[in-house]
Amino acid sequence: MRAFLVALATTAALGIGAPAGASAQSARMAQRALRSTLVKRLVQARGRSGGYVLDLNTGQVLFSSAPDVPRIPASVQKLYTTTTALLRFGPSATLTTSLLGQGTLDSLGDWNGTLYLRGAGDPTFGSASFDQSNYGAGATVQSLVGNLVAQTGVTTVHGAVVGDESYFDSLRGTPASGFSYSFWVEGSLSALAFNRGVLDGGHSYIPQPAVYAARQVVSALRAAHITVAKTVSAGAGTTPTTAQVLASVQSPTIAQLIWLTNAPSDNFFAEMLLKGLGARFGAGGTTAAGAAVVRSEMASQFGIAPRFNDGSGLSRSDATTPRQVVALLAKLAGNPYFVRSLAVAGETGTLQHEMRGTAAQARCRGKTGTLSDVASLTGYCRARDGHTLAFAFLMNSLRNPNFGHAVEANMAVALAKYNG
Repeated sequence: MRAFLVALATTAALGIGAPAGASAQSARMAQRALRSTLVKRLVQARGRSGGYVLDLNTGQVLFSSAPDVPRIPASVQKLYTTTTALLRFGPSATLTTSLLGQGTLDSLGDWNGTLYLRGAGDPTFGSASFDQSNYGAGATVQSLVGNLVAQTGVTTVHGAVVGDESYFDSLRGTPASGFSYSFWVEGSLSALAFNRGVLDGGHSYIPQPAVYAARQVVSALRAAHITVAKTVSAGAGTTPTTAQVLASVQSPTIAQLIWLTNAPSDNFFAEMLLKGLGARFGAGGTTAAGAAVVRSEMASQFGIAPRFNDGSGLSRSDATTPRQVVALLAKLAGNPYFVRSLAVAGETGTLQHEMRGTAAQARCRGKTGTLSDVASLTGYCRARDGHTLAFAFLMNSLRNPNFGHAVEANMAVALAKYNG
């Protein structure tokens, strides 16, 4: 009964119906045909590849090729980061950006003192136009100032506005870039990154993100018709423990943030979440501390030990195996927040233009990974027989990762056509 209920929950979470039956002989024939197709595709891709496919309804391994050989996962690494964020924070949790004050507010609404803008690693913090254009949601400086006015009645500001990014370290990049800013991170890492901490579409970055964010608050105050004294300065510093919270703004939920991370494969979001995990649950807001939290979560919750060097998969020191990925997928198949964070074949995210018009469209969800010689595709497919198949295809040492992705797309189509 327990096994039946688990299977039922899994199929419900993935939006599939009850599986159709098949004779033992036809099932064996279908399995042989699937294995033959997948083997041929792996050979076609060349390079050093491995794969693993598990029928979640029956527990049967349908395909296995070098399933325990560690390979560079590229952005499949994000599955481990986002899973840990989902399980540790919880799906409804949010990240808070706050305005605190040390000073006085008189009956006329005049503020005399210092305002502190304290960041907590929200990757969406920025302007309303930027957030709407890029995410369709997010924590905006306009909302923060609006909340300040509503909660305090402030009309005039005298003093300084100080940006506080101390929740994270001050390293702008990842191990792959020697912790320096890199275009490939798709943002500049800071606990107080505003509009991802970049300018000109990411071709340049903001060297002092805390100062820049403080200046945006000053501009937003003036735009809200609050009188800001000419003597008000914008700088960087640490919020004193005696400062009082005056207003705050919340990020989208963790469930929304992991969707914004996984479906489009957003490196900046992944690395911000990783540092946030380190700051909240580990030794501090660093890449290494966050990786330690993820490593612990994978061991305790899934019994797996991938190698972690960052949160996004940009590092070539990351490593995992097809079996490890499928172990995570199998356990999370009944978690709707995780499942919905994956791109849908032919429809959304990095799979929007893949597998259109095939049996896999809308029947497969997955996470891609790409580096110069790496192509990965992992996820779930609803097979023709109604079963849910969890799969991981990891290809390394490729001459052309785009060709590798084309091969993997054909492999996913074969899974969607499977009728065992």
